[in-house]
Amino acid sequence: MFKKPLGNLKTSAPLRSSDRRKLKQRVIQTFSLDPDVGEDLVPEGLMSAKFNTHIDDPGVAYLGPGGDPLWFTLGRGSEDLIPTVYTLWKKPDLLPFLSTPSAVIPVLVGGADLMIPGVVRYAPSLKASHLVSITEHARDSTRIGPPLAVGRMAVDSEILSEVGAKGKAVFVLHAWKDHLFDMGHKGSPPDPWEMSQSVATEQLAIEDDDDAENDPSKEPSVDALGSHLEQTQLYDPAPATELGKEDISSILHDALLQAIKTSLSSSTQTSSLPMSASTFYSTYILPSRPAQSPSQPTISTPIDIKHSSHKSLAYFLKSAEKQGLLKLKEIKSELMVFSVASAHADVVAHRPYLSLKEVSLRNEKRGQREEEERTRVRELEVTELWKPHQQSLKFFDDAGFDTSTLYTYADIKTVIDRFVTDRQLVNAHDQSYINVGADELLQTTIWKSDNPADMEFFKREKVIERLADKMQNWYKIRAVGRDPVLKKGQLKPISVVVKIRQGRKACTLITGFEPFFLEAVNLAEELKTICASSTSASPASGKSSGMEVLVQGKQIKAVTEFFASRGVPKRWVVTEGGGKK
Repeated sequence: MFKKPLGNLKTSAPLRSSDRRKLKQRVIQTFSLDPDVGEDLVPEGLMSAKFNTHIDDPGVAYLGPGGDPLWFTLGRGSEDLIPTVYTLWKKPDLLPFLSTPSAVIPVLVGGADLMIPGVVRYAPSLKASHLVSITEHARDSTRIGPPLAVGRMAVDSEILSEVGAKGKAVFVLHAWKDHLFDMGHKGSPPDPWEMSQSVATEQLAIEDDDDAENDPSKEPSVDALGSHLEQTQLYDPAPATELGKEDISSILHDALLQAIKTSLSSSTQTSSLPMSASTFYSTYILPSRPAQSPSQPTISTPIDIKHSSHKSLAYFLKSAEKQGLLKLKEIKSELMVFSVASAHADVVAHRPYLSLKEVSLRNEKRGQREEEERTRVRELEVTELWKPHQQSLKFFDDAGFDTSTLYTYADIKTVIDRFVTDRQLVNAHDQSYINVGADELLQTTIWKSDNPADMEFFKREKVIERLADKMQNWYKIRAVGRDPVLKKGQLKPISVVVKIRQGRKACTLITGFEPFFLEAVNLAEELKTICASSTSASPASGKSSGMEVLVQGKQIKAVTEFFASRGVPKRWVVTEGGGKK
């Protein structure tokens, strides 16, 4: 499922405490766990990220505080939680498991499903569609290899015991070293774990491992492994091609021409010469060997000097010197390449091909793009809105505008422009002014403490501001991977203030962050690490109903950079006390 990079991967966003508690409760109930174990598997600081698989199935990944994916769902609206191998390494007995020989593991990692001939041990009560983990088979009957894949049973366990049964045993959803696994720290699997007596009696199968140790027929046979490979799409029965010495010499000669034409054709590139023959060979010739196409037969013979018709690298380079392709010189018994002939007829006539170097560079660039996509910060979209209310309600109603909708500032400007145009209120001497006194509805709507009789002319922008002041404030915030939040009230920016307390001790106080999908406890924990200072979270003083996070020291720069990394636009962070506001 994750053998190819995740598509449309959204920036991870912190999970609300209430959502995390619900998720933890689901895990505890689904897998019959103790609350302490549930807390370990669904920890504080959990993040969520939406994605699409390479076959365009939508899903959600839940990441731990360290970035390891711990759980995921597949399918639109699915609530079926699936543990990752990182979670199974914490609790290997979370799922019933099947074991398979070590030779099958690379096939599963490559994206294949587990076939029936590749199953060694299994639980006797498994049913089709049950979630299971796949472990590496261990000869020791008291130990179980680490879980290396997660999937759903394709058949009931009774089918697995049938003689000569073929077909798929498990549809693999996620495996060690796939692209979901690569989102985490990419650690190595843990050691095999001791099997409890309950697991031994209830989950493990059918066959007696004590007999298996003495009976070779009970061990996974070569025929069984071959049968497994024959039933996977990754198995290619085409025989490998062996090349003769002359063939390899010809390929190396072409690689030299390719290197001279593509990598050593400019003065900048040849400035690294002279260099030793061994460095020239490893830096230019070997990377210029042709990349093998998947449609071509596999070449089993290594393409290097040892397997060519040349006795040594020196012999190969001296042969090229005789052809006029390069110049050599021996200095202190070491052969040096002094220059190359980029204008040589063979070099000019050479047709460049896709080399190993180019494939490596493409893969590197693709990896960089994927990494940039994963780490790119998507800024929150903050929209201020206004709704007709009280005095402004009559204006919108009488003027024929919708009174139930929410207006942006640009929408209010459009309303005023239409209103003054329809009623011919534009000042004849200066079009930036509006004849407010000529229209009673407009005059009474935007009136404040001024004497209405004195309100003859107002600038257009002033009229727009006053109308907005008479309306009810709303705001909407959009974040990648979250549903939009629409709330009544005026959105205030996050306040970051440095204050001096207890004599000369400075501290940074942060308030107003809740609307931007941030929680006090998580914010304090993250800033504690980023600022390397003690932090605390407590209810904000005064009339505010929010929380306040305190960070020891003058930390305005670190705090504002943190908010920027979480996508909070700069204009929604106000600082004070750091030298500039």
